[in-house]
Amino acid sequence: MTTAGMQLRKLIEAPEITVLPGVHDTLSALIAQTCGAKAIAAGGYSATASLLGRPDSSQLSLTELADFYARLTERIEIPILADGDTGFGNVTNVARTVRLLERSGVGGFFIEDQVFPKRCGHMAGKAIIGVEEMAGKLKAALDARQGDTMIMARTDAIATDGFQEALDRMALFQEIGVDLFFVEAPTDLNQLRQIPQEISGPCVVNLIDGGATPLLSAAECEDLGYAACAVPVAATHVVVKALETFYRDLLKSGDLRDAMQHGVGFQAYTDLVGLPQQRKAEQAYLDQAREILERRDG
Repeated sequence: MTTAGMQLRKLIEAPEITVLPGVHDTLSALIAQTCGAKAIAAGGYSATASLLGRPDSSQLSLTELADFYARLTERIEIPILADGDTGFGNVTNVARTVRLLERSGVGGFFIEDQVFPKRCGHMAGKAIIGVEEMAGKLKAALDARQGDTMIMARTDAIATDGFQEALDRMALFQEIGVDLFFVEAPTDLNQLRQIPQEISGPCVVNLIDGGATPLLSAAECEDLGYAACAVPVAATHVVVKALETFYRDLLKSGDLRDAMQHGVGFQAYTDLVGLPQQRKAEQAYLDQAREILERRDG
């Protein structure tokens, strides 16, 4: 059986870059898959927005996050690159984080070196833990892993200790043996170029609209040497704008006919979420039951 980890690893090791569109719930994950995404990113920023309507600041518990991912993996077939936050504590907590995220069925996840409670990587005021503590967390994560889920090291050191410290940390994390590398929030093209040159392993770049990192196309990221580019929060921002427009139009006119110019319609939605297939399966089981009863009565 091909696991989510195997699927993700195959994409990461492919010569062409993998685009990881971000999702915030099961419906957006299904839409991304329907539109052709080969894998998705599902981070704490959008999960916190969807589940709590609050900012990304470690407000979701480990079990809430694992349950969130389990709902996604139950519905879609493509792998998920997930958010392990800070590991939710010390090395002991990290080991449990790995077990729960593996059990949820994600293809991979990152652990970051921010102080708990963390902040979105493109927000001001971040602080990071010592490199020894972070190295211990990553080693504990690798030792706790039981399957082939990919483990990615993330550092936010650029904002706190400078670019060279971020590279130095990644060099150590390479020695530990993690699968993927994620330097958060490079601030210019030179830094973006240097990261995959200095790290001898697959790197992921994080593209945030309005964030600290210059926005590049997937092709430009591939030319720089990145294995994947994550676009984790843009879809959430798009949904916010779309819903604001819909609610304002509806409340202004009081007429659904005016507001529904922004919607896909009832039939298109039920097709998307699989109602025809569900009805077909229900009818098939009813037909089988009738056949069993007919054979028994005959």
